[in-house]
Amino acid sequence: MKNKHFYSVQDWLPFKKILENGIIQTKDNSYIKIIKIFPINYNLKSELEKEAILNSYKIFLKTCNFNLQILIQSNKKDLSKHISKIEEINKNKQTEEVAQKYIKYIQEMNEEKKTNTKYFYIIIKEKLDIEKTENEKIVLQKLKENYYKLKETLSRCGNKVEEIQTKRETVNIIYCFLNYRKQNKLEN
Repeated sequence: MKNKHFYSVQDWLPFKKILENGIIQTKDNSYIKIIKIFPINYNLKSELEKEAILNSYKIFLKTCNFNLQILIQSNKKDLSKHISKIEEINKNKQTEEVAQKYIKYIQEMNEEKKTNTKYFYIIIKEKLDIEKTENEKIVLQKLKENYYKLKETLSRCGNKVEEIQTKRETVNIIYCFLNYRKQNKLEN
């Protein structure tokens, strides 16, 4: 019987390594940067504000002439600590009935999956062009420039934009993406 080769997750994933600054180097010599977006609540805006936001998004789409991907992670919120606090505070007989109704409401909302937390990311990619003898420093600079373009244009729309800057944050995002059924994220 021949020896079978069992592939590991590392063989399957396209990552070569994650740099200390949070940028991912892939096996095909591309570099990937993850950017976290804190969205606005569009529905709460006035008609004039909505029009301005849409115009800003048009500028965003015209300005960003590079590869990007949008990733949305949805995680079920753990409300057990919140419920425990309510139970702790409301040991008074007069407010106990109201507290129990509120706890029941929270649990029903949680069961109906209306208590999910959504995280929004934009992923940008630059490929190292070996034929042009580009070095890693140039590609990383291009990623940085593209990040600033994204930040500027999305900020005009009212979004807060945050750069993922550490290896730990990047690993956390990848872990949550690959293990979407798990409720707990890695400890920071």
